Amino acid sequence: MSLIELSEIAKTYDLGGMPVPALRGINLVVDQGEFTVITGPSGSGKSTLLHIIGCLDQPTSGTYLLDGHVIHGRDLDELASVRNTKIGFIFQSFNLVPVLDVIENIELPCLIGPHPLPAAEARARAMALVGRVGLASVASHRPDQLSGGQRQRVAIARALVMQPALVLADEPTANLDSVTSQQIIDLMLTLNRDDGVTFLFSTHDHRVEQHARRVVAISDGQLTESKRAAA
Repeated sequence: MSLIELSEIAKTYDLGGMPVPALRGINLVVDQGEFTVITGPSGSGKSTLLHIIGCLDQPTSGTYLLDGHVIHGRDLDELASVRNTKIGFIFQSFNLVPVLDVIENIELPCLIGPHPLPAAEARARAMALVGRVGLASVASHRPDQLSGGQRQRVAIARALVMQPALVLADEPTANLDSVTSQQIIDLMLTLNRDDGVTFLFSTHDHRVEQHARRVVAISDGQLTESKRAAA
């Protein structure tokens, strides 16, 4: 079943009165449960595409369906609701709140936004995830007491705490060494396999590409290749 359906998605920015196209007629379908990587050089449109899929930006033209629901043309409040309930985000810079400990960072999406959960449920979800990502022993630590790999594990747990259908990861291994990167990739593969969560990455990391079940290449705002791994 299709989770993401993009049809003729275009995005043009106005820079000083001059139109600058970032995406040019993107057509892409991502099924539920996929582990897909988007590759391409800097400036190719990877981040713009992720921002549109993640409801952080709107296309200039084209249609976008997420889980069968029309996304393009919605107002800011509706987009915020979609982000909060259907999409988790993992960033290369982790984006953790420095004054909160591991558990508090993980549960934060449950307590803010348009659909907050009761505090007890938020805490229960965070406690369940902290063990799954291997951080039970540092649950009371703050980000500055953690390694880079541990911080990214917190970010992964935070992305999953609202039980989203889709997790978007923007260069999730860029700031990690090779051993830690492989551990993070293995963790995300396990979560994809066991929970059926759809993962969509942008990356330059060939190790991530090697584990992807599908690789989508983009250049100059256009998809140039889409290939699936052998079964």
